[in-house]
Parts: sequence; structure tokens; C-alpha cells
Amino acid sequence: QVQLVESGGGLVQTGGSLRLSCAASGRTFSSYTMGWFRQAPGKGREFVAAIRWSSLVATYADSVQGRFTISRDNAKNIVYLQMNSLKPEDTAVYYCAANTSTRAVLSGTGDYWGQGTQVAVSS
Repeated sequence: QVQLVESGGGLVQTGGSLRLSCAASGRTFSSYTMGWFRQAPGKGREFVAAIRWSSLVATYADSVQGRFTISRDNAKNIVYLQMNSLKPEDTAVYYCAANTSTRAVLSGTGDYWGQGTQVAVSS
């Protein structure tokens, strides 16, 4: 069992930055692929970014490529999402996900999810 707790959300102006954190507890964190998803009001959950256990491979949605950076600290069991140049369309609840299968994380079918943290970007 893996427990995930997100933090770092808030209200920011267009062009601003936020850093989200996802603290993991439970089983061996370093062996899991970690991902971030988001869900805007009235829309489905969408993939944002993912990082494999080795931290050598990261994958991003086209909509955030070049603006967001995912990273992880396996010693602290934390995964981060640095969000720069934020836009109003980035407004959503952001969720952390984990699974030993990278494919499962990328497809949004991973076993473990956090409760979400709200990000709001004002124009």
C-alpha cells in the first residue's frame, strides 16, 4: 500500500510559478513511477507529467512541455512538479499518482492516488 499526499497548491497570477509536492509513504517509493494529473471543472482527468524510478526519464503533456518540470527525491520519498509561466487554463485540481507500471501511470490507471491540491491561475 502507498499513501500519497499532495501540497503546494494555491492562487497565482498568470505568468507566476508554483511548486507542488507529493509525499509518499508505505512501500518502496524508489521503485515506483510517479505521475501528476489534473482535472479542471467540468472536464476529465488529464495527464500532466511522469517520472520513472531512476529519474532519468520524464514525460510531459504537450500543453505543459517547457513550462513544467517533474522531479523526485527518492531519499525523501517526495515527487515535485515545478510549474512556471502559469496560464488560466492550468487551473485545476492536481493529483499525484504512483504505480510500479509506467504504462499504468501514463494511462491514468495506476493503483495509488492522492487527494489532490487545487491550483487556480487568475488572468
